[in-house]
Amino acid sequence: MPIKFEKVTYEYPAEENAVVAVKDVSLEIADGSFVCICGENGSGKSTLAMLMNGLLQPTSGAVTVDGKTTSTEEEEELFAIRQKVGMVFQNPDNQMIASIIEDEIAFGPENLGVPREEIGERIDYALSAVGMTEHRRHTPYKLSGGQKQRIAIAAVLAMRPEVLVLDESTAMLDPKGRGEVLKVAEELNKQGITIVLITHFMEEATRADRVIVMSEGKVVMDGTPEQVFRDRESIERYGLELPAPDAVAAELIKEGIPLEDKIYSESELAEAICRLK
Repeated sequence: MPIKFEKVTYEYPAEENAVVAVKDVSLEIADGSFVCICGENGSGKSTLAMLMNGLLQPTSGAVTVDGKTTSTEEEEELFAIRQKVGMVFQNPDNQMIASIIEDEIAFGPENLGVPREEIGERIDYALSAVGMTEHRRHTPYKLSGGQKQRIAIAAVLAMRPEVLVLDESTAMLDPKGRGEVLKVAEELNKQGITIVLITHFMEEATRADRVIVMSEGKVVMDGTPEQVFRDRESIERYGLELPAPDAVAAELIKEGIPLEDKIYSESELAEAICRLK
């Protein structure tokens, strides 16, 4: 179920001059892929995310999901698109509506008219998928940030989406919480769910199959993590930072230390240094 952008532009209305957040973007998100969309604040990446499931409609151009346009005036078609492309946002507290976790997970399927027996199965699946089964009857408000975000993901999973868009979903979390959410994303991707991760943390991009960099509403880089990180000058020019291990390795290479030019994690850096003779 590909998501396709064809010469898409989006303008936020304003009293005087409209703000153009996305400019003439054409790209396709393939089924089962793990795509990371990076960019500094104001680059247009979150607007791009909201265009993916019809929360926003293009000012010009077209966004299609499984061949259906998000600009449809048919409510049923738009509803179907939003079921296929689930979104999790930055602040997990803003996404919670119930005082008990299993009720939170059940809310979406209940509104879809899913039979009661199936709702129970979906709750079991969703909580198991994010590793939160033991919290089923707890209140979400006593959980850590990472746990809350995993519950927010579970609530979307209960709707059985084919694509999961994580829009800055790790931005407010500590490193442990970020790690929890990213691990869930990787596991879901292995199960066949397409993952679109929106972030400004370049170390998160190392987990993706494909990295798209945005700047001033445009796609300015697009490739594998290795291809994108290799162009260090462009990464810095677009207001981003290389993953810390890669930056350290780059400096060591400048000093004549023969490290391989593909190090994205602390463990890879440690292993590479240990291999030096």
